Amino acid sequence: MIATLTPGRLARSLPRESLVLRSLRSGTGTGTEIASAPRRAFRWSACRREQFLDADKDTFVRAVTGEGSKNKLVLVDFYANWCGPCKMLSPILEKLTAPSPSDAAQSTQAQTGSGLPLDLVTINTDEQPELAMEYNIRSLPTVLAFKDGKVVNQFVGALPEPHVKKFISQL
Repeated sequence: MIATLTPGRLARSLPRESLVLRSLRSGTGTGTEIASAPRRAFRWSACRREQFLDADKDTFVRAVTGEGSKNKLVLVDFYANWCGPCKMLSPILEKLTAPSPSDAAQSTQAQTGSGLPLDLVTINTDEQPELAMEYNIRSLPTVLAFKDGKVVNQFVGALPEPHVKKFISQL
């Protein structure tokens, strides 16, 4: 059976026109409707997130206290390869602090409460024991949050993703 399209059916099957196109077609519009429409304010930041995985002492110092660390928060994850809870926490931290090439990927990223960009540094305590001693790391995993080279917050142990997001949002 072949369906015949009446003008009413045809109009219902086509996508709706925008207000501007309808007003131009009817002769009532001037085409300035777009210019006079209220504009939405968009906020965009070009700050780049970075991850320094299995960092050595020089990389740690550069990421936490170097020139590039100004106006950034840095999470430092002290871990060991043999540590079970570390293996659970590391993928969560990497996911929440991953650099994103597009806005679509930012939906998985945690946002800091201060709006500052967030970098991740991971330190293997078996390979960098002097850093672990310097920051008095007694349990693994331990995550320290740095701002301008100073520890501003920390947590010890593996936390589920919602708790890590909450921790980051409070920074």
